[in-house]
Amino acid sequence: MMGSIGIPGLILILTVALVIFGPSKLPEIGKALGNTLREFKKASQGIVNDDTTKDHKK
Repeated sequence: MMGSIGIPGLILILTVALVIFGPSKLPEIGKALGNTLREFKKASQGIVNDDTTKDHKK
């Protein structure tokens, strides 16, 4: 469905975000999104590592 957004779609999304949130809030939103993705990646790596550890103990 959203396989390839492309450059024009990305520009449109960023423009809409700029209009909705304003230029002063965008860095804060980007930082929060980056932190969220980082935490999600850590959590998912922890789950994968737990699964592989359990497999080796059998």
